[in-house]
Amino acid sequence: MADAARAARLADRIKVIVAKALERRIKDPRLGFVTITDARVTNDLQHATVYYTVYGTAEEQASTQAALESAKGVLRSEVGKNITARLTPTLTFVPDEVPVNASHIEELLRKARSRDEELAEASSGATYAGEADPYKKPDEEESEEA
Repeated sequence: MADAARAARLADRIKVIVAKALERRIKDPRLGFVTITDARVTNDLQHATVYYTVYGTAEEQASTQAALESAKGVLRSEVGKNITARLTPTLTFVPDEVPVNASHIEELLRKARSRDEELAEASSGATYAGEADPYKKPDEEESEEA
Protein backbone atom coordinates (compact mmCIF):
# COMPACT_ATOMS: atom_id res chain seq x y z
CA MET A 1 0.00 0.00 0.00
CA ALA A 2 1.21 3.45 -0.86
CA ASP A 3 0.80 6.41 1.39
CA ALA A 4 -1.58 9.28 0.68
CA ALA A 5 1.27 11.73 0.00
CA ARG A 6 2.63 9.53 -2.80
CA ALA A 7 -0.87 9.18 -4.25
CA ALA A 8 -1.27 12.97 -4.22
CA ARG A 9 2.08 13.47 -5.98
CA LEU A 10 1.16 10.86 -8.57
CA ALA A 11 -2.23 12.54 -9.10
CA ASP A 12 -0.54 15.88 -9.77
CA ARG A 13 1.83 14.20 -12.22
CA ILE A 14 -1.04 12.43 -14.01
CA LYS A 15 -2.91 15.71 -14.32
CA VAL A 16 0.05 17.33 -16.08
CA ILE A 17 0.71 14.32 -18.33
CA VAL A 18 -2.92 14.03 -19.45
CA ALA A 19 -3.19 17.77 -20.11
CA LYS A 20 -0.04 17.78 -22.24
CA ALA A 21 -1.11 14.64 -24.11
CA LEU A 22 -4.51 16.16 -24.89
CA GLU A 23 -2.81 19.28 -26.18
CA ARG A 24 -0.12 17.62 -28.29
CA ARG A 25 -1.00 14.02 -29.06
CA ILE A 26 -4.78 13.65 -29.34
CA LYS A 27 -6.08 15.05 -32.62
CA ASP A 28 -9.75 14.13 -32.27
CA PRO A 29 -11.98 16.82 -33.83
CA ARG A 30 -14.68 16.11 -31.22
CA LEU A 31 -12.33 17.30 -28.49
CA GLY A 32 -13.42 20.83 -27.57
CA PHE A 33 -11.89 23.40 -25.27
CA VAL A 34 -11.16 20.96 -22.47
CA THR A 35 -9.31 21.85 -19.27
CA ILE A 36 -8.02 19.24 -16.84
CA THR A 37 -8.88 20.66 -13.43
CA ASP A 38 -7.92 17.89 -11.02
CA ALA A 39 -6.82 14.29 -10.71
CA ARG A 40 -7.17 11.92 -7.79
CA VAL A 41 -5.50 8.56 -7.32
CA THR A 42 -6.54 5.85 -4.89
CA ASN A 43 -4.04 5.02 -2.15
CA ASP A 44 -3.16 1.71 -3.81
CA LEU A 45 -2.26 3.65 -7.02
CA GLN A 46 -4.53 1.44 -9.14
CA HIS A 47 -7.22 3.91 -10.24
CA ALA A 48 -7.04 7.56 -11.24
CA THR A 49 -10.02 9.87 -11.61
CA VAL A 50 -9.37 12.83 -13.89
CA TYR A 51 -11.72 15.83 -13.60
CA TYR A 52 -12.21 18.14 -16.56
CA THR A 53 -14.28 21.09 -17.71
CA VAL A 54 -15.38 21.91 -21.24
CA TYR A 55 -16.20 25.35 -22.57
CA GLY A 56 -19.21 25.17 -24.85
CA THR A 57 -22.74 23.89 -25.28
CA ALA A 58 -24.13 20.65 -23.91
CA GLU A 59 -23.63 19.00 -27.31
CA GLU A 60 -19.95 20.00 -27.37
CA GLN A 61 -19.54 18.72 -23.83
CA ALA A 62 -21.05 15.35 -24.80
CA SER A 63 -18.80 15.04 -27.84
CA THR A 64 -15.75 15.91 -25.75
CA GLN A 65 -16.72 13.23 -23.25
CA ALA A 66 -16.97 10.69 -26.07
CA ALA A 67 -13.57 11.80 -27.42
CA LEU A 68 -11.97 11.40 -23.98
CA GLU A 69 -13.46 7.92 -23.60
CA SER A 70 -12.13 6.88 -27.00
CA ALA A 71 -8.66 8.30 -26.24
CA LYS A 72 -8.47 6.65 -22.82
CA GLY A 73 -6.07 3.92 -23.99
CA VAL A 74 -3.63 6.35 -25.60
CA LEU A 75 -3.72 8.59 -22.54
CA ARG A 76 -3.15 5.65 -20.22
CA SER A 77 -0.12 4.54 -22.22
CA GLU A 78 1.25 8.12 -22.05
CA VAL A 79 0.76 8.09 -18.29
CA GLY A 80 2.49 4.69 -18.06
CA LYS A 81 5.53 5.96 -19.99
CA ASN A 82 5.93 9.04 -17.81
CA ILE A 83 5.46 7.77 -14.27
CA THR A 84 7.63 5.54 -12.15
CA ALA A 85 4.95 3.31 -10.64
CA ARG A 86 5.03 -0.43 -11.18
CA LEU A 87 1.49 -0.50 -12.51
CA THR A 88 -0.23 2.11 -14.64
CA PRO A 89 -3.49 3.26 -13.03
CA THR A 90 -6.76 3.03 -14.93
CA LEU A 91 -8.15 6.39 -15.99
CA THR A 92 -11.70 7.54 -15.41
CA PHE A 93 -12.82 10.88 -16.81
CA VAL A 94 -15.43 12.80 -14.81
CA PRO A 95 -16.86 16.21 -15.74
CA ASP A 96 -16.03 18.72 -13.02
CA GLU A 97 -19.17 20.20 -11.46
CA VAL A 98 -17.44 23.04 -9.62
CA PRO A 99 -18.12 25.72 -12.28
CA VAL A 100 -21.79 24.73 -12.47
CA ASN A 101 -22.13 24.83 -8.69
CA ALA A 102 -20.27 28.14 -8.53
CA SER A 103 -22.64 29.74 -11.05
CA HIS A 104 -25.62 28.44 -9.06
CA ILE A 105 -24.21 29.95 -5.86
CA GLU A 106 -23.57 33.24 -7.71
CA GLU A 107 -27.21 33.29 -8.82
CA LEU A 108 -28.42 32.66 -5.25
CA LEU A 109 -26.20 35.46 -3.94
CA ARG A 110 -27.50 37.81 -6.64
CA LYS A 111 -31.10 37.06 -5.62
CA ALA A 112 -30.28 37.57 -1.93
CA ARG A 113 -28.58 40.89 -2.70
CA SER A 114 -31.60 42.16 -4.65
CA ARG A 115 -33.96 41.05 -1.85
CA ASP A 116 -31.79 42.90 0.69
CA GLU A 117 -31.98 46.04 -1.45
CA GLU A 118 -35.78 45.74 -1.63
CA LEU A 119 -36.00 45.40 2.16
CA ALA A 120 -33.68 48.38 2.65
CA GLU A 121 -35.90 50.52 0.40
CA ALA A 122 -39.04 49.40 2.22
CA SER A 123 -37.58 50.18 5.63
CA SER A 124 -36.00 53.52 4.68
CA GLY A 125 -39.05 55.60 5.66
CA ALA A 126 -40.13 53.43 8.57
CA THR A 127 -40.27 54.74 12.12
CA TYR A 128 -40.37 52.96 15.44
CA ALA A 129 -43.77 52.12 16.91
CA GLY A 130 -42.60 53.27 20.32
CA GLU A 131 -39.29 54.66 21.40
CA ALA A 132 -36.13 53.92 19.48
CA ASP A 133 -34.78 51.95 22.45
CA PRO A 134 -37.65 50.48 24.50
CA TYR A 135 -35.42 48.98 27.18
CA LYS A 136 -34.68 50.87 30.36
CA LYS A 137 -31.08 51.29 31.29
CA PRO A 138 -29.66 51.24 34.85
CA ASP A 139 -28.69 54.94 34.61
CA GLU A 140 -32.29 55.94 33.85
CA GLU A 141 -33.70 53.93 36.77
CA GLU A 142 -31.34 55.60 39.26
CA SER A 143 -32.13 59.10 37.98
CA GLU A 144 -35.90 58.43 38.21
CA GLU A 145 -35.64 57.27 41.84
CA ALA A 146 -33.63 60.31 42.96
